[in-house]
Amino acid sequence: MKRRLLDLVTRILLLIVVLTGAAACTTPRGSICLGPDARYRQEVYDAMNAEEAARHLTILKTREELCGRKP
Repeated sequence: MKRRLLDLVTRILLLIVVLTGAAACTTPRGSICLGPDARYRQEVYDAMNAEEAARHLTILKTREELCGRKP
């Protein structure tokens, strides 16, 4: 009986964790706020072409607006 109750509690807690993670990815802030910092070393920026640099700058600005993190 205790084993069944423990299994049930464990499954409920696991379900809560999974649903919380899924909800975080569907909010307007989305998963962009959950990811790692997207800044690179200077050598990487130097190797980017103009299109890649513009795309990366857009991602950094979007992250700053949505998450309140400065790049």
